[in-house]
Amino acid sequence: MKLAEALLLRSDLQKKLASLQVRAQRYAIVQEGEKPAEDPQVIFREIDAIAQQFERLIYAINRANLQNAIKSGITLTEALAHRDTLTLRHRILISVIEACNKPPERYGVKEIRWVTTISIPAIQQQVDGLAKEIRELNAAIQEAGWQVELEV
Repeated sequence: MKLAEALLLRSDLQKKLASLQVRAQRYAIVQEGEKPAEDPQVIFREIDAIAQQFERLIYAINRANLQNAIKSGITLTEALAHRDTLTLRHRILISVIEACNKPPERYGVKEIRWVTTISIPAIQQQVDGLAKEIRELNAAIQEAGWQVELEV
């Protein structure tokens, strides 16, 4: 199985666990004298089985991420950490730009006037640069994901 396929399977297992959680919650309590449409104990056993499969898959994915590199030579783990950091910085800068877009709240010349203390165009350039770097890194990570063979 390729790493990219394992990532898709991981997503499917997460969705399945979320669905089982909802079902377990739904049938964990019923009116006195009623029987649940599904036995919660059966659902719990299914949750346990899928959680074990999920754990093995996560271990294999993490091991592959540590042992394989993208074209630039850094491991997938390093690339993912770098991408997360770039995304965080991108989100922060976007929020700062949005905070500077305050509508004027002045009704007269004696009221407080808000002024920006940063260069919005310069910050926007940084945002654009980060977005490009994130896109390129995502492409490299995805490419590696379809090349790396996973040991499950």
